[in-house]
Amino acid sequence: MDDLDFDFGSAVPWFSHEQEQPYVLVRMTAQQVALLEAAMAEPLRRCYITDGALHAAANRHGLALSEVLASKLPDAGSTMAGDFGEVLGYLYQATMEHPGYAIGPKKWRLKQDRTKPAPKSDVIHFIMPERPAASANDQVLCAEVKVKSTTAFSDPIGSAIKDCAKDRTSRLASTLVWLRERAMTEDLGDVDIPLLNRFINAVDYPPAAQRYRAVAVICESFVTAELSNAPSTASDEFTLVVISVPNLHATYNSAFAAARATVS
Repeated sequence: MDDLDFDFGSAVPWFSHEQEQPYVLVRMTAQQVALLEAAMAEPLRRCYITDGALHAAANRHGLALSEVLASKLPDAGSTMAGDFGEVLGYLYQATMEHPGYAIGPKKWRLKQDRTKPAPKSDVIHFIMPERPAASANDQVLCAEVKVKSTTAFSDPIGSAIKDCAKDRTSRLASTLVWLRERAMTEDLGDVDIPLLNRFINAVDYPPAAQRYRAVAVICESFVTAELSNAPSTASDEFTLVVISVPNLHATYNSAFAAARATVS
């Protein structure tokens, strides 16, 4: 069970594909976004700190839960936008595997600075149908996520594709090693050292597939213009996913406000 306690099954309709080629296009509706905001309030909070760690810190230091949570969440601005895009990418990637179970580290818990993005590859999931035993059906999923929520100049599709290449050449490998080092002293939930060893020391196990996505989360107001930058042919190395979100700026601000409101 994913420790976000999020119902991935209920989210499947939110991420229906309008098209599959040469890129995946997801157009979320205003109604779906409203459901998302309500459903992800507590899971979004848990992306940054577990319930147990939150209450333990508050009790240990005599602080309000809200004060502890505020020390973990990003401030409004580009980092919050980027984090929301990554969390949405995490939900999308896990939902696409439903009813199978994809295991993913919540990298936002591992930030050294809440005002900056989490390091390394953006979103990772592991699929091990016969865990703890390794099998030829094991997979690692890796997504690079870019966000465009305002009129400021950016090329989320081109940037996601460019940085996805970094994951394929070296960054995913370094991310797995980094996660293993963090797992030695920190609780990564379902992601433990034996699991990471299976994918780091790949030659010691049956071959595992690696699947890559370049994900662009774009405000509905800009998506038509941004799609003109999308490639006309699909790549054999990665899947481009464009997720259109109505009123994206207001949506991510509302989502984080809802997350804060889950504690007092």
